[in-house]
Amino acid sequence: MASSSTAAAAAAQQAAGGVAARATAEEYEEVLGRLSSLISQKVRAHTGNRGNQWELMGRYIQILELEEPIARMKVIHVAGTKGKGSTCTFTESILRSCGFRTGLFTSPHLMDVRERFRLDGVDISEEKFLKYFWWCWNKLQEKTDDDIPMPPYFRFIALLAFKIFSAEQVDVALLEVGLGGKFDATNVVKEPVVCGISSLGYDHMEILGNTLGEIAGEKAGIFKKGVSAYTAPQPEEAMVSLKKRASELGISLQVADPLKPHHLKDQHLGLQGEHQYINAGLAVALASTWLEKQGHVDRMPLNRTDPLPDEFIKGLSSASLQGRAQIVPDSQVNSEEPNSSLVFYLDGAHSPESMEICARWFSNVTKEDKRVPSSMEQSQTSGKSRKILLFNCMSVRDPMRLLPHLLDTSTQNGLHFDLALFVPNQSQYNKLGSNTSAPAEPEEIDLSWQLSLQTVWEKLLHGDKGLNSTDSSETSLVFESLPLAIEWLRKNAREDLSTSYQVLVTGSLHLIGDILRLLKK
Repeated sequence: MASSSTAAAAAAQQAAGGVAARATAEEYEEVLGRLSSLISQKVRAHTGNRGNQWELMGRYIQILELEEPIARMKVIHVAGTKGKGSTCTFTESILRSCGFRTGLFTSPHLMDVRERFRLDGVDISEEKFLKYFWWCWNKLQEKTDDDIPMPPYFRFIALLAFKIFSAEQVDVALLEVGLGGKFDATNVVKEPVVCGISSLGYDHMEILGNTLGEIAGEKAGIFKKGVSAYTAPQPEEAMVSLKKRASELGISLQVADPLKPHHLKDQHLGLQGEHQYINAGLAVALASTWLEKQGHVDRMPLNRTDPLPDEFIKGLSSASLQGRAQIVPDSQVNSEEPNSSLVFYLDGAHSPESMEICARWFSNVTKEDKRVPSSMEQSQTSGKSRKILLFNCMSVRDPMRLLPHLLDTSTQNGLHFDLALFVPNQSQYNKLGSNTSAPAEPEEIDLSWQLSLQTVWEKLLHGDKGLNSTDSSETSLVFESLPLAIEWLRKNAREDLSTSYQVLVTGSLHLIGDILRLLKK
């Protein structure tokens, strides 16, 4: 009798657990829906976005009673065109290795909005995320009106980050600027401990300006009087602009030298690619300055030439960031048939300069993969490989600024793409991070952008003949959806066991997030 009542109690507990999990999942979907409602329908290139009602950020902070907590926060603030997420990730990992409680705010997320808020190197739990979301949402809903509307999406997310990091009492908060610098939602921090500027290049020109000098001027908007500032090495035009702003504020701007392998005692950086030595160099400068300002001089590197302290090396070698030079073998194809090989190489590059870096990485890493088969089985396929590009970019970007850089750098590095596939992002059909799927009816899908990307690609390959060239279908294809493209790749990999399929996915971090979500299913 006792055993049956125990079993009944266990079953009841299990059922209650299932109900609770479903309730949490429903609540999470509701929260994602509310966040989605804050995404402005206005194209972000709209000139009104330049500081659009910037003064409202101050009001939101008052409503959420965050003035004091933000003032107390020990912040490292990083802007830049490329590498700012990697720089923040390295810096966070170093300081966590030194024993500090860390909060890291980055954007965009790839699969789940909680990726934007990391506590001690881990995405915030669903439970904590829901708690802080409702706290901020309800307070703002109560106090906002026609004069003070609800904050748009990114501003709300930044406010939520400030709430999370203050409530969780982190020792250091690392904030990656979303866009620009001067008018970014993160720039409400009046006295960060240290600021950094990662590599600058041409991106978001519709908002930030058409020259490197103008873009640098916007990024330098995070500099503050009396706050140390570092920059990665920059093109001359950008450096002039950064130094001008620094001198206006009476601060010295120091250039952080890229790391060399001997600094790491020949260990590898956690993030792949030669360019990461630049980001790691900036991260070391930011972490060292933070430690110094917080009175931890004993933890700092002694000089710029000797190998780094062990905690720094541990942090740099264990850093991880999805979607940047990430290699994902397709478990479905590779497990079904030991001799088949389909591997995705993911990089969220979306500026001309990062396209070149991405192309160099892909050509180098696929050469290495050919030299060193990862298993005995793979050695059978390593003789022959097909290099395939899977690409999409946002329509605010000019593909003529991206695809030529990708193609030229690949060619210079001895890499030839056998095929290019153009697809729409899956997430354009989805609510924020939810599981709803793309529409089933092909006629609902507008592929005009993908077709124009294909035209650009074909012109680069075949000159003005472009798509009229007889062999265009052999060099590029447009798919109605990402799942269809993946299915096509899997089918080909299964049918052609003598060939290793190496697929570079790039052009958009949203595309990277979509493919990671699909490969995890």
